[in-house]
Amino acid sequence: MTTTRTAIVTGAARGIGAGVAQRLAADGLAVALVDLDESACKPVVERIEAAGGRALAVGVDVSDEPGVQTAVQRIAEELGDPTVLVNNAGIIRDNLLFKMTATDWDAVMNVHLRGSFLMSRAVQSYMTKAGWGRIVNLSSTSALGNKGQANYAAAKAGLQGFTKTLALELGKFGVTANAIAPGFVETEMTAATAQRMGMSFDDFRKAVTAQIPVARSGLPKDIAHAVSFFVSEDAGYVSGQVLYVAGGPQA
Repeated sequence: MTTTRTAIVTGAARGIGAGVAQRLAADGLAVALVDLDESACKPVVERIEAAGGRALAVGVDVSDEPGVQTAVQRIAEELGDPTVLVNNAGIIRDNLLFKMTATDWDAVMNVHLRGSFLMSRAVQSYMTKAGWGRIVNLSSTSALGNKGQANYAAAKAGLQGFTKTLALELGKFGVTANAIAPGFVETEMTAATAQRMGMSFDDFRKAVTAQIPVARSGLPKDIAHAVSFFVSEDAGYVSGQVLYVAGGPQA
């Protein structure tokens, strides 16, 4: 690779986002770690820099339109024009339909869908100008339906349609768009789900793993490996795809 690409990873302070940021930095990209709390990204930035990579922590609410514009401009100025975007930021507000509030619905939609839209729209100009770009959206196996997650499932399914549309619109500019739908991955978010269900995380993991064909739970590095493929130089003929990284077939 003759030039250093600049990547943006949202929700990068922990979990899958942190794993993706570290993998892309190891692949030789300069990485902007975006999260609601900028200081929460600092430990990941320090790990990347200690390994010889370049990274920048940026605090922004991805659902805030002016904030996204300012953040992307800052990244372009301090790290270089971003041509890789990983929309990973997400929250859960789980509840059964009759208990779910409109606030819980809107909060999940705003982060997952509005956030991915605002980030993609802000970054696409850099990609089309360069004639090269990679967008990866984090969906979920919950897109297929999951009890207690009407908001999250709808948002993750929406991201798949969003991804396919980006692939159609941006392909002629050398930009690909793909989605990754993780299954059960060990993160703080899945630990929170276990707590909500009144189970220890270990018991929750064992129960879930019993249903996974490869007989283990996923780790952030499993998702990061798939992202690494999608954003690679040689993956330019793969676009509009949804890859289930779930230890077995999904859809």
